Amino acid sequence: MLRHWEAMGLLTPARAADGRRRYGEVDGYRVAMILQALEAGLGLAEIRRLLATADPAERRQVLVEQRAALAERIARAQASLELLDCALDCEHDDIATCPHFQAVLAERAGLGEATPSGEARDALR
Repeated sequence: MLRHWEAMGLLTPARAADGRRRYGEVDGYRVAMILQALEAGLGLAEIRRLLATADPAERRQVLVEQRAALAERIARAQASLELLDCALDCEHDDIATCPHFQAVLAERAGLGEATPSGEARDALR
C-alpha cells in the first residue's frame, strides 16, 4: 500500500544509501492523514489533490465537493432506512400491496401518485 501511495505521489519517503525507503515522523503523519481521508470517503485522487496543492482555496474546494457527495450518500441511506422501516412496520402481509409502499415506488418511477398495475405488483413479489 505504501509503495502504491508513493507511486501516486502521496508519499515521498527518504532513501537510504542502499535505496531502501526510510519513513520518518512526517511520513507517519502523512500516512495518518491519508488513512483519515480514506475513512472520510475521499478517494486517492481527491487526497492527492489535497496534498499536492498549496492553495487553500483548492483544498477547500476538494472538501466542499466531498461534503456534498457525502451528504448525498447520507440522504440516500436515510431514504433506504426509512423504506426498510416502513416495510418492517407495515401491517400488510405483502409489502407490494401496501398503498404507502406503492406510492413510494410510483414516485421513484416518476409516475406521481399512480399505483402499479397487477403485472408490476407481481414483479415486486
